[in-house]
Amino acid sequence: MDLQKVPNLPGCYLFKDKNSRVIYVGKAKNLRKRVSSYFRKGKFDAKTLKMIENISDISFFVTDNEVEALVLENNLIKKYVPRYNLNLRDAKRYAYIKITNEKYPRLIISRRRDGNGEFFGPFVLGGIRDKILETLQKAFQIRTCKRLPKRACLRFFIGACTAPCINKISHKDYLKNISMARNVLLGKTADLKNELNKKMKELASLKNFEAAIIVREQLRAINEIEEKQKVERSSSHNEDIINFKVFGNRVLLIVFSSSRGVLEKKSEFEFEASKNFIEEFLLRYYSENPTPEEIILPKKIRKEIMLAIERICCKKIKFSFPKKGDKKKLLDLVMKNIDALAYEETGALEKLKEMIGLEKMPHVIECFDVSHLAGTDTVASMVQFIDGKPNKEGYRRFKLRDIEGIDDFASIRSVVTRRYKRLMKESAPLPDLIVIDGGAGQLSSAIEAMASLGCKIPIISIAKREEEIYIPGKKSPLKLEKKNEALKLLQRIRDEAHRFAISYNRLLRKKRIRQG
Repeated sequence: MDLQKVPNLPGCYLFKDKNSRVIYVGKAKNLRKRVSSYFRKGKFDAKTLKMIENISDISFFVTDNEVEALVLENNLIKKYVPRYNLNLRDAKRYAYIKITNEKYPRLIISRRRDGNGEFFGPFVLGGIRDKILETLQKAFQIRTCKRLPKRACLRFFIGACTAPCINKISHKDYLKNISMARNVLLGKTADLKNELNKKMKELASLKNFEAAIIVREQLRAINEIEEKQKVERSSSHNEDIINFKVFGNRVLLIVFSSSRGVLEKKSEFEFEASKNFIEEFLLRYYSENPTPEEIILPKKIRKEIMLAIERICCKKIKFSFPKKGDKKKLLDLVMKNIDALAYEETGALEKLKEMIGLEKMPHVIECFDVSHLAGTDTVASMVQFIDGKPNKEGYRRFKLRDIEGIDDFASIRSVVTRRYKRLMKESAPLPDLIVIDGGAGQLSSAIEAMASLGCKIPIISIAKREEEIYIPGKKSPLKLEKKNEALKLLQRIRDEAHRFAISYNRLLRKKRIRQG
Protein backbone atom coordinates (compact mmCIF):
# COMPACT_ATOMS: atom_id res chain seq x y z
CA MET A 1 0.00 0.00 0.00
CA ASP A 2 1.43 3.36 -1.04
CA LEU A 3 -0.18 6.12 1.00
CA GLN A 4 1.41 8.74 -1.27
CA LYS A 5 -1.15 7.77 -3.91
CA VAL A 6 -3.95 8.95 -1.62
CA PRO A 7 -4.69 12.62 -2.46
CA ASN A 8 -4.93 15.59 -0.10
CA LEU A 9 -8.59 16.08 -1.04
CA PRO A 10 -11.99 15.43 0.56
CA GLY A 11 -13.68 12.12 -0.13
CA CYS A 12 -14.22 8.56 1.08
CA TYR A 13 -11.72 5.78 1.68
CA LEU A 14 -12.33 2.02 1.67
CA PHE A 15 -10.16 -0.44 3.60
CA LYS A 16 -10.08 -3.95 2.10
CA ASP A 17 -8.84 -7.26 3.48
CA LYS A 18 -6.68 -9.87 1.70
CA ASN A 19 -9.79 -11.19 -0.08
CA SER A 20 -10.61 -7.69 -1.43
CA ARG A 21 -13.66 -7.45 0.85
CA VAL A 22 -14.46 -3.92 2.05
CA ILE A 23 -14.05 -4.00 5.83
CA TYR A 24 -14.37 -0.28 6.58
CA VAL A 25 -15.66 2.86 4.87
CA GLY A 26 -14.73 6.30 6.15
CA LYS A 27 -14.89 9.90 5.00
CA ALA A 28 -12.39 12.69 5.41
CA LYS A 29 -11.79 16.34 4.67
CA ASN A 30 -8.22 15.34 3.75
CA LEU A 31 -8.00 11.71 2.58
CA ARG A 32 -4.24 11.29 2.91
CA LYS A 33 -4.08 12.71 6.45
CA ARG A 34 -6.97 10.58 7.65
CA VAL A 35 -5.77 7.33 6.06
CA SER A 36 -2.17 7.94 7.22
CA SER A 37 -3.37 8.41 10.81
CA TYR A 38 -4.26 4.70 10.99
CA PHE A 39 -0.66 3.70 10.25
CA ARG A 40 1.04 5.98 12.77
CA LYS A 41 1.75 4.95 16.33
CA GLY A 42 -1.15 5.93 18.52
CA LYS A 43 -3.72 4.69 20.97
CA PHE A 44 -6.46 2.71 19.25
CA ASP A 45 -9.19 0.59 20.77
CA ALA A 46 -9.09 -3.20 20.32
CA LYS A 47 -11.61 -3.14 17.45
CA THR A 48 -9.65 -0.53 15.46
CA LEU A 49 -6.36 -2.38 16.03
CA LYS A 50 -7.94 -5.58 14.72
CA MET A 51 -9.22 -3.70 11.66
CA ILE A 52 -5.76 -2.21 10.96
CA GLU A 53 -4.23 -5.71 11.12
CA ASN A 54 -6.64 -6.87 8.39
CA ILE A 55 -6.04 -3.98 5.95
CA SER A 56 -4.43 -5.26 2.73
CA ASP A 57 -5.54 -2.61 0.26
CA ILE A 58 -7.02 0.88 0.10
CA SER A 59 -9.20 2.56 -2.51
CA PHE A 60 -10.79 5.98 -2.47
CA PHE A 61 -13.39 8.28 -4.02
CA VAL A 62 -12.64 12.00 -4.34
CA THR A 63 -15.55 14.41 -3.80
CA ASP A 64 -15.92 18.17 -4.24
CA ASN A 65 -16.51 18.83 -0.54
CA GLU A 66 -17.06 17.24 2.84
CA VAL A 67 -20.85 17.32 2.48
CA GLU A 68 -20.65 15.07 -0.58
CA ALA A 69 -18.21 12.82 1.28
CA LEU A 70 -20.76 12.40 4.08
CA VAL A 71 -23.46 11.35 1.63
CA LEU A 72 -21.17 9.01 -0.28
CA GLU A 73 -19.88 7.42 2.92
CA ASN A 74 -23.37 6.41 3.92
CA ASN A 75 -24.17 5.10 0.43
CA LEU A 76 -21.04 2.94 0.43
CA ILE A 77 -21.78 1.62 3.92
CA LYS A 78 -25.28 0.63 2.77
CA LYS A 79 -23.79 -1.10 -0.28
CA TYR A 80 -20.90 -3.02 1.31
CA VAL A 81 -22.08 -3.38 4.95
CA PRO A 82 -18.44 -3.37 6.14
CA ARG A 83 -17.65 -5.41 9.23
CA TYR A 84 -16.15 -2.51 11.17
CA ASN A 85 -18.91 -0.02 10.29
CA LEU A 86 -21.88 -2.11 11.42
CA ASN A 87 -22.54 -0.36 14.71
CA LEU A 88 -21.45 3.09 13.61
CA ARG A 89 -24.23 4.29 11.29
CA ASP A 90 -27.94 4.91 11.50
CA ALA A 91 -29.71 2.06 9.67
CA LYS A 92 -32.68 4.25 8.65
CA ARG A 93 -32.06 5.26 5.06
CA TYR A 94 -34.92 7.43 3.87
CA ALA A 95 -36.14 10.54 5.67
CA TYR A 96 -37.70 13.79 4.48
CA ILE A 97 -37.92 17.39 5.59
CA LYS A 98 -41.58 18.35 5.80
CA ILE A 99 -43.29 21.76 5.80
CA THR A 100 -46.36 21.18 7.92
CA ASN A 101 -49.88 22.22 6.90
CA GLU A 102 -50.56 24.66 9.77
CA LYS A 103 -51.45 28.33 10.09
CA TYR A 104 -47.83 28.96 11.12
CA PRO A 105 -46.03 26.03 9.41
CA ARG A 106 -43.03 24.24 10.92
CA LEU A 107 -40.08 22.38 9.39
CA ILE A 108 -39.87 18.84 10.77
CA ILE A 109 -38.34 15.41 10.02
CA SER A 110 -40.70 12.86 8.51
CA ARG A 111 -39.79 9.17 8.07
CA ARG A 112 -42.72 8.60 5.74
CA ARG A 113 -44.09 10.61 2.88
CA ASP A 114 -47.69 10.62 4.03
CA GLY A 115 -50.15 13.01 5.63
CA ASN A 116 -50.71 16.67 4.81
CA GLY A 117 -47.82 19.01 4.07
CA GLU A 118 -44.94 19.34 1.61
CA PHE A 119 -42.08 16.84 1.53
CA PHE A 120 -38.48 17.39 0.42
CA GLY A 121 -35.94 14.61 0.02
CA PRO A 122 -35.38 11.83 0.79
CA PHE A 123 -32.07 12.50 2.53
CA VAL A 124 -29.75 9.52 2.80
CA LEU A 125 -27.61 10.73 5.68
CA GLY A 126 -29.26 11.86 8.90
CA GLY A 127 -26.44 14.25 9.76
CA ILE A 128 -26.85 16.24 6.55
CA ARG A 129 -30.64 16.27 6.82
CA ASP A 130 -30.51 17.51 10.43
CA LYS A 131 -27.94 20.20 9.56
CA ILE A 132 -30.12 21.51 6.72
CA LEU A 133 -33.18 21.54 8.99
CA GLU A 134 -31.36 23.34 11.78
CA THR A 135 -29.84 25.88 9.37
CA LEU A 136 -33.21 26.73 7.78
CA GLN A 137 -34.98 26.99 11.13
CA LYS A 138 -32.34 29.36 12.45
CA ALA A 139 -31.84 31.44 9.29
CA PHE A 140 -35.54 32.07 8.65
CA GLN A 141 -36.54 32.08 12.34
CA ILE A 142 -39.15 29.35 11.97
CA ARG A 143 -40.94 28.08 15.06
CA THR A 144 -40.16 24.60 16.40
CA CYS A 145 -42.85 24.24 19.11
CA LYS A 146 -45.55 21.59 18.48
CA ARG A 147 -48.26 23.90 19.86
CA LEU A 148 -48.20 27.68 19.96
CA PRO A 149 -47.51 28.67 23.58
CA LYS A 150 -49.13 31.65 25.29
CA ARG A 151 -45.82 33.39 25.81
CA ALA A 152 -42.50 33.59 23.98
CA CYS A 153 -39.92 30.88 24.57
CA LEU A 154 -36.13 31.12 24.83
CA ARG A 155 -35.66 30.80 21.04
CA PHE A 156 -37.31 34.20 20.54
CA PHE A 157 -34.94 35.90 23.00
CA ILE A 158 -31.84 34.45 21.28
CA GLY A 159 -33.10 35.51 17.83
CA ALA A 160 -33.92 32.01 16.56
CA CYS A 161 -37.70 32.48 16.28
CA THR A 162 -39.99 35.34 15.28
CA ALA A 163 -42.53 34.40 18.01
CA PRO A 164 -45.80 34.17 16.05
CA CYS A 165 -47.27 32.88 19.33
CA ILE A 166 -47.35 36.46 20.71
CA ASN A 167 -47.85 38.17 17.33
CA LYS A 168 -44.31 39.52 17.05
CA ILE A 169 -44.55 38.82 13.30
CA SER A 170 -47.53 39.12 10.97
CA HIS A 171 -48.98 35.99 9.39
CA LYS A 172 -48.04 37.36 5.94
CA ASP A 173 -44.37 37.95 6.88
CA TYR A 174 -44.09 34.55 8.57
CA LEU A 175 -45.33 32.84 5.40
CA LYS A 176 -42.72 34.85 3.44
CA ASN A 177 -40.01 33.23 5.56
CA ILE A 178 -41.54 29.80 4.93
CA SER A 179 -41.60 30.57 1.19
CA MET A 180 -37.87 31.41 1.25
CA ALA A 181 -37.10 28.16 3.08
CA ARG A 182 -39.21 26.25 0.52
CA ASN A 183 -37.26 27.80 -2.39
CA VAL A 184 -33.97 26.78 -0.79
CA LEU A 185 -35.18 23.18 -0.44
CA LEU A 186 -36.30 23.23 -4.07
CA GLY A 187 -32.95 24.63 -5.22
CA LYS A 188 -34.57 27.85 -6.49
CA THR A 189 -32.03 30.15 -4.93
CA ALA A 190 -30.76 32.51 -7.65
CA ASP A 191 -33.61 35.07 -7.46
CA LEU A 192 -33.84 34.66 -3.69
CA LYS A 193 -30.15 35.44 -3.22
CA ASN A 194 -30.41 38.52 -5.44
CA GLU A 195 -33.41 39.72 -3.47
CA LEU A 196 -31.69 39.17 -0.11
CA ASN A 197 -28.47 40.86 -1.28
CA LYS A 198 -30.49 43.90 -2.33
CA LYS A 199 -32.36 43.91 0.96
CA MET A 200 -29.16 43.63 2.99
CA LYS A 201 -27.62 46.65 1.21
CA GLU A 202 -30.78 48.73 1.73
CA LEU A 203 -30.85 47.90 5.44
CA ALA A 204 -27.15 48.73 5.78
CA SER A 205 -27.64 52.08 4.00
CA LEU A 206 -30.41 52.88 6.50
CA LYS A 207 -27.95 51.92 9.28
CA ASN A 208 -30.31 49.15 10.40
CA PHE A 209 -27.34 46.86 10.96
CA GLU A 210 -29.16 44.42 13.24
CA ALA A 211 -31.67 43.55 10.49
CA ALA A 212 -28.90 43.52 7.87
CA ILE A 213 -27.00 40.91 9.91
CA ILE A 214 -30.09 38.65 9.94
CA VAL A 215 -30.32 38.85 6.14
CA ARG A 216 -26.56 38.19 5.83
CA GLU A 217 -26.95 35.03 7.93
CA GLN A 218 -29.81 33.94 5.68
CA LEU A 219 -27.54 34.31 2.65
CA ARG A 220 -24.81 32.31 4.37
CA ALA A 221 -27.30 29.57 5.18
CA ILE A 222 -28.45 29.39 1.55
CA ASN A 223 -24.86 29.11 0.31
CA GLU A 224 -24.16 26.35 2.81
CA ILE A 225 -27.23 24.31 1.83
CA GLU A 226 -26.64 25.04 -1.85
CA GLU A 227 -23.55 22.80 -1.86
CA LYS A 228 -24.92 20.37 -4.38
CA GLN A 229 -24.92 16.78 -3.23
CA LYS A 230 -23.90 15.48 -6.63
CA VAL A 231 -23.30 12.00 -5.28
CA GLU A 232 -26.98 11.74 -4.33
CA ARG A 233 -29.39 12.97 -6.99
CA SER A 234 -33.03 12.28 -7.66
CA SER A 235 -33.01 9.76 -10.49
CA SER A 236 -35.40 7.01 -11.50
CA HIS A 237 -32.81 4.92 -13.33
CA ASN A 238 -29.20 3.68 -13.24
CA GLU A 239 -26.41 5.67 -14.87
CA ASP A 240 -22.75 5.23 -15.75
CA ILE A 241 -20.70 8.42 -15.80
CA ILE A 242 -17.52 7.98 -17.87
CA ASN A 243 -14.64 10.39 -18.31
CA PHE A 244 -11.01 10.05 -19.35
CA LYS A 245 -7.71 11.85 -19.80
CA VAL A 246 -4.84 11.10 -22.20
CA PHE A 247 -1.27 11.14 -20.86
CA GLY A 248 1.14 10.78 -23.76
CA ASN A 249 0.17 7.49 -25.36
CA ARG A 250 -1.77 6.23 -22.31
CA VAL A 251 -5.41 6.72 -21.36
CA LEU A 252 -6.64 6.93 -17.79
CA LEU A 253 -10.40 6.32 -17.67
CA ILE A 254 -12.84 6.10 -14.76
CA VAL A 255 -16.43 4.80 -14.70
CA PHE A 256 -18.73 5.99 -11.91
CA SER A 257 -21.77 3.71 -11.58
CA SER A 258 -24.87 5.35 -10.12
CA SER A 259 -27.87 3.35 -8.91
CA ARG A 260 -31.12 5.36 -8.71
CA GLY A 261 -29.15 8.56 -8.34
CA VAL A 262 -26.79 7.17 -5.68
CA LEU A 263 -23.11 6.83 -6.57
CA GLU A 264 -22.07 3.29 -5.63
CA LYS A 265 -19.01 2.15 -7.59
CA LYS A 266 -15.84 3.51 -9.15
CA SER A 267 -13.87 1.52 -11.75
CA GLU A 268 -10.45 2.62 -13.02
CA PHE A 269 -8.84 1.62 -16.33
CA GLU A 270 -5.54 2.39 -18.00
CA PHE A 271 -4.69 1.40 -21.57
CA GLU A 272 -2.85 2.50 -24.68
CA ALA A 273 -4.38 5.36 -26.66
CA SER A 274 -5.65 4.71 -30.18
CA LYS A 275 -7.72 6.63 -32.71
CA ASN A 276 -11.15 5.47 -31.44
CA PHE A 277 -10.18 4.23 -27.99
CA ILE A 278 -13.36 5.44 -26.22
CA GLU A 279 -15.62 3.59 -28.67
CA GLU A 280 -13.49 0.44 -28.44
CA PHE A 281 -13.60 0.65 -24.65
CA LEU A 282 -17.40 1.04 -24.55
CA LEU A 283 -17.98 -1.97 -26.78
CA ARG A 284 -15.66 -4.17 -24.76
CA TYR A 285 -16.77 -2.90 -21.34
CA TYR A 286 -20.52 -3.36 -21.94
CA SER A 287 -20.03 -6.79 -23.43
CA GLU A 288 -18.71 -7.86 -20.00
CA ASN A 289 -20.55 -5.58 -17.52
CA PRO A 290 -24.16 -4.66 -16.67
CA THR A 291 -25.56 -1.86 -18.79
CA PRO A 292 -27.38 1.07 -17.18
CA GLU A 293 -30.37 2.91 -18.61
CA GLU A 294 -28.17 5.96 -19.28
CA ILE A 295 -24.50 6.44 -20.18
CA ILE A 296 -23.06 9.93 -19.64
CA LEU A 297 -19.99 10.78 -21.72
CA PRO A 298 -17.81 13.88 -22.22
CA LYS A 299 -17.92 13.74 -26.03
CA LYS A 300 -20.21 12.35 -28.71
CA ILE A 301 -19.66 8.90 -30.17
CA ARG A 302 -20.84 7.54 -33.50
CA LYS A 303 -24.45 6.43 -33.84
CA GLU A 304 -23.30 3.01 -35.06
CA ILE A 305 -21.48 2.45 -31.75
CA MET A 306 -24.58 3.38 -29.75
CA LEU A 307 -26.67 0.92 -31.76
CA ALA A 308 -24.01 -1.79 -31.36
CA ILE A 309 -24.01 -1.38 -27.55
CA GLU A 310 -27.82 -1.57 -27.52
CA ARG A 311 -27.67 -4.78 -29.58
CA ILE A 312 -25.10 -6.30 -27.21
CA CYS A 313 -27.27 -5.46 -24.20
CA CYS A 314 -30.63 -6.11 -25.87
CA LYS A 315 -32.18 -2.90 -24.57
CA LYS A 316 -32.62 0.78 -25.32
CA ILE A 317 -29.99 3.06 -23.76
CA LYS A 318 -29.96 6.82 -23.36
CA PHE A 319 -26.60 8.42 -24.28
CA SER A 320 -25.94 11.90 -22.86
CA PHE A 321 -23.15 14.35 -23.73
CA PRO A 322 -23.84 17.27 -21.33
CA LYS A 323 -22.18 20.67 -21.63
CA LYS A 324 -23.79 22.15 -18.49
CA GLY A 325 -26.05 21.27 -15.58
CA ASP A 326 -25.88 18.49 -12.96
CA LYS A 327 -24.72 15.82 -15.42
CA LYS A 328 -21.81 18.00 -16.54
CA LYS A 329 -20.91 18.46 -12.87
CA LEU A 330 -20.85 14.68 -12.49
CA LEU A 331 -18.43 14.43 -15.43
CA ASP A 332 -16.29 17.09 -13.74
CA LEU A 333 -16.34 15.05 -10.53
CA VAL A 334 -15.06 11.99 -12.42
CA MET A 335 -12.32 14.14 -13.96
CA LYS A 336 -11.38 15.33 -10.49
CA ASN A 337 -10.87 11.69 -9.48
CA ILE A 338 -8.76 11.09 -12.61
CA ASP A 339 -6.57 14.09 -11.77
CA ALA A 340 -6.17 12.85 -8.19
CA LEU A 341 -5.17 9.41 -9.47
CA ALA A 342 -2.67 10.79 -11.97
CA TYR A 343 -1.22 13.60 -9.85
CA GLU A 344 1.16 11.53 -7.74
CA GLU A 345 2.76 9.74 -10.70
CA THR A 346 3.02 12.88 -12.84
CA GLY A 347 4.49 14.94 -10.00
CA ALA A 348 6.99 12.20 -9.19
CA LEU A 349 8.08 11.88 -12.84
CA GLU A 350 8.58 15.65 -13.08
CA LYS A 351 10.79 15.62 -9.98
CA LEU A 352 12.70 12.59 -11.24
CA LYS A 353 13.33 14.35 -14.56
CA GLU A 354 14.68 17.45 -12.78
CA MET A 355 16.75 15.41 -10.32
CA ILE A 356 18.57 13.41 -13.01
CA GLY A 357 18.68 16.25 -15.52
CA LEU A 358 16.81 14.43 -18.28
CA GLU A 359 15.88 16.23 -21.47
CA LYS A 360 12.40 14.68 -21.58
CA MET A 361 9.92 13.12 -19.17
CA PRO A 362 10.78 9.47 -18.34
CA HIS A 363 7.45 8.04 -19.49
CA VAL A 364 8.91 4.51 -19.85
CA ILE A 365 11.22 3.24 -17.10
CA GLU A 366 12.79 -0.23 -17.02
CA CYS A 367 14.36 -1.59 -13.84
CA PHE A 368 16.65 -4.62 -13.36
CA ASP A 369 17.31 -6.77 -10.30
CA VAL A 370 19.30 -9.99 -9.74
CA SER A 371 18.34 -12.81 -7.39
CA HIS A 372 20.13 -16.00 -6.30
CA LEU A 373 20.47 -18.34 -3.35
CA ALA A 374 24.10 -18.57 -2.25
CA GLY A 375 25.16 -18.32 -5.88
CA THR A 376 22.73 -20.93 -7.24
CA ASP A 377 19.68 -20.50 -9.48
CA THR A 378 20.82 -17.00 -10.49
CA VAL A 379 18.06 -15.10 -12.29
CA ALA A 380 17.32 -11.52 -13.25
CA SER A 381 14.10 -9.60 -13.61
CA MET A 382 13.12 -6.54 -15.56
CA VAL A 383 9.96 -4.58 -14.79
CA GLN A 384 8.55 -1.82 -16.95
CA PHE A 385 6.65 1.21 -15.66
CA ILE A 386 4.75 3.53 -18.00
CA ASP A 387 3.86 6.97 -16.63
CA GLY A 388 4.57 5.80 -13.11
CA LYS A 389 2.42 2.66 -13.31
CA PRO A 390 3.49 -0.98 -13.77
CA ASN A 391 3.03 -2.36 -17.29
CA LYS A 392 3.02 -6.11 -16.62
CA GLU A 393 2.93 -6.92 -20.32
CA GLY A 394 6.43 -5.44 -20.49
CA TYR A 395 7.88 -7.54 -17.62
CA ARG A 396 10.71 -9.95 -18.52
CA ARG A 397 12.55 -12.77 -16.69
CA PHE A 398 16.08 -14.01 -17.45
CA LYS A 399 17.96 -17.21 -16.55
CA LEU A 400 21.64 -16.44 -16.12
CA ARG A 401 23.24 -19.83 -16.85
CA ASP A 402 26.55 -18.24 -17.88
CA ILE A 403 27.15 -16.72 -14.42
CA GLU A 404 29.08 -18.83 -11.93
CA GLY A 405 28.88 -18.22 -8.20
CA ILE A 406 27.96 -14.83 -6.71
CA ASP A 407 28.77 -12.11 -9.24
CA ASP A 408 26.14 -9.37 -9.29
CA PHE A 409 28.25 -7.13 -11.52
CA ALA A 410 28.58 -9.77 -14.26
CA SER A 411 24.89 -10.63 -13.86
CA ILE A 412 23.81 -7.03 -14.44
CA ARG A 413 26.20 -6.71 -17.41
CA SER A 414 24.75 -9.88 -18.93
CA VAL A 415 21.06 -9.10 -18.53
CA VAL A 416 21.35 -5.47 -19.70
CA THR A 417 23.29 -6.60 -22.78
CA ARG A 418 20.70 -9.28 -23.64
CA ARG A 419 17.74 -6.94 -23.21
CA TYR A 420 18.91 -4.01 -25.32
CA LYS A 421 20.80 -6.02 -27.92
CA ARG A 422 17.48 -7.65 -28.76
CA LEU A 423 15.51 -4.37 -28.75
CA MET A 424 18.05 -2.75 -31.08
CA LYS A 425 18.04 -5.78 -33.39
CA GLU A 426 14.22 -5.64 -33.61
CA SER A 427 14.20 -1.80 -33.90
CA ALA A 428 11.82 -1.81 -30.93
CA PRO A 429 11.15 1.33 -28.81
CA LEU A 430 13.73 1.97 -26.10
CA PRO A 431 12.88 3.18 -22.57
CA ASP A 432 13.45 6.75 -21.41
CA LEU A 433 15.32 5.65 -18.28
CA ILE A 434 17.03 2.49 -16.95
CA VAL A 435 17.14 1.87 -13.19
CA ILE A 436 19.48 -0.70 -11.64
CA ASP A 437 18.90 -2.20 -8.19
CA GLY A 438 22.32 -1.74 -6.59
CA GLY A 439 25.16 0.66 -5.96
CA ALA A 440 28.06 2.16 -7.89
CA GLY A 441 29.45 -1.24 -8.99
CA GLN A 442 26.19 -2.45 -10.50
CA LEU A 443 25.70 0.92 -12.21
CA SER A 444 29.20 0.76 -13.76
CA SER A 445 28.47 -2.73 -15.11
CA ALA A 446 25.24 -1.53 -16.73
CA ILE A 447 27.02 1.49 -18.28
CA GLU A 448 29.74 -0.82 -19.71
CA ALA A 449 27.07 -3.05 -21.24
CA MET A 450 25.29 -0.12 -22.91
CA ALA A 451 28.60 1.33 -24.16
CA SER A 452 29.49 -2.00 -25.79
CA LEU A 453 26.18 -1.85 -27.67
CA GLY A 454 26.64 1.80 -28.64
CA CYS A 455 23.27 2.52 -27.04
CA LYS A 456 22.70 5.78 -25.17
CA ILE A 457 19.91 5.65 -22.58
CA PRO A 458 20.08 7.48 -19.20
CA ILE A 459 20.93 5.01 -16.39
CA ILE A 460 20.84 5.38 -12.62
CA SER A 461 20.94 2.96 -9.69
CA ILE A 462 19.36 2.90 -6.24
CA ALA A 463 21.05 1.13 -3.32
CA LYS A 464 18.83 -0.52 -0.73
CA ARG A 465 20.49 0.16 2.63
CA GLU A 466 20.79 3.92 2.59
CA GLU A 467 18.41 4.46 -0.36
CA GLU A 468 21.19 6.33 -2.14
CA ILE A 469 20.81 7.21 -5.83
CA TYR A 470 23.87 6.89 -8.04
CA ILE A 471 23.94 9.10 -11.14
CA PRO A 472 26.72 8.87 -13.78
CA GLY A 473 29.06 11.85 -13.66
CA LYS A 474 28.35 12.69 -10.01
CA LYS A 475 31.10 12.01 -7.48
CA SER A 476 28.85 11.13 -4.56
CA PRO A 477 25.43 9.48 -4.41
CA LEU A 478 22.27 11.51 -3.97
CA LYS A 479 20.33 11.17 -0.72
CA LEU A 480 16.76 12.41 -0.80
CA GLU A 481 14.27 12.98 1.99
CA LYS A 482 12.01 10.02 2.72
CA LYS A 483 8.96 12.03 1.64
CA ASN A 484 10.42 12.95 -1.76
CA GLU A 485 8.01 11.81 -4.49
CA ALA A 486 10.79 10.91 -6.95
CA LEU A 487 12.44 8.68 -4.33
CA LYS A 488 9.15 6.98 -3.51
CA LEU A 489 8.56 6.27 -7.21
CA LEU A 490 12.04 4.76 -7.59
CA GLN A 491 11.47 2.66 -4.48
CA ARG A 492 8.19 1.33 -5.85
CA ILE A 493 9.84 0.40 -9.15
CA ARG A 494 12.90 -1.15 -7.44
CA ASP A 495 10.75 -3.12 -4.96
CA GLU A 496 8.60 -4.47 -7.79
CA ALA A 497 11.70 -5.62 -9.70
CA HIS A 498 12.98 -7.27 -6.51
CA ARG A 499 9.65 -9.03 -5.91
CA PHE A 500 9.52 -10.27 -9.51
CA ALA A 501 13.11 -11.59 -9.36
CA ILE A 502 12.59 -13.41 -6.05
CA SER A 503 9.37 -15.03 -7.23
CA TYR A 504 11.17 -16.36 -10.34
CA ASN A 505 14.11 -17.61 -8.27
CA ARG A 506 11.74 -19.51 -5.95
CA LEU A 507 9.90 -21.00 -8.92
CA LEU A 508 13.15 -22.38 -10.39
CA ARG A 509 14.26 -23.76 -7.02
CA LYS A 510 10.95 -25.60 -6.59
CA LYS A 511 11.27 -27.10 -10.08
CA ARG A 512 14.85 -28.21 -9.37
CA ILE A 513 13.86 -29.81 -6.05
CA ARG A 514 10.98 -31.70 -7.68
CA GLN A 515 13.21 -32.96 -10.49
CA GLY A 516 15.95 -33.94 -8.04
